[in-house]
Amino acid sequence: IPIDVNKQNIDLMSISGHKIYGPKGVGALYVRRRPRVRLEPLQSGGGQERGLRSGTVPTPLAVGIGAACHIASQEMEYDHAWMELLSSCLINKIMSELPDVIRNGDPDHCYPGCVNLSFAYVEGESLLMALKDVALSSGSACTSASLEPSYVLRAIGTDEDLAHSSIRFGCGRFTTIEEVDYTAERTIKHVKRLREMSPLWEMAQEGIDLKSIKWSQH
Repeated sequence: IPIDVNKQNIDLMSISGHKIYGPKGVGALYVRRRPRVRLEPLQSGGGQERGLRSGTVPTPLAVGIGAACHIASQEMEYDHAWMELLSSCLINKIMSELPDVIRNGDPDHCYPGCVNLSFAYVEGESLLMALKDVALSSGSACTSASLEPSYVLRAIGTDEDLAHSSIRFGCGRFTTIEEVDYTAERTIKHVKRLREMSPLWEMAQEGIDLKSIKWSQH
């Protein structure tokens, strides 16, 4: 996604190296000069970066993120088109075979490399365990230890039940069509299997409005 810090009037922007195929453990921080944004250092020490960040700069990692940025700027148009193709194939294959699948987020204003789908009447963690040979997640790595539904999905209005049934698929520069086909086929197979085991799916098929049921706890 092209970014122009001046045209978009960005004050602060952080960049992670591994998000753009660079090395892990390095990042960059953009701070607007005019009007100046004042920052307070988190730790004091050597005085690098004019006192904002202490510690010796890891030269190989800094070179790595610079090279990654250069490649990203050159390959951006191709990468974006490739990821759009992959994500469209994945979404179309899954939704053509499975009912009650919801795509989370705006379909137009989005990053095509990240596809978040909710599979109604299927627990997201159960689907993740079934797809053990595919690298997937039910949320970001930052919240992987939490069993709570994604706060981002809740913020955009997703029901809690659907938030619990969400899976995040990632498509990237090196992803192949064959991998997308395999992932879609495995996902379709296991969603059907898990739904056959779900009493909620059976009730929904019988036309019962699950939201109208008053569940009791013991």
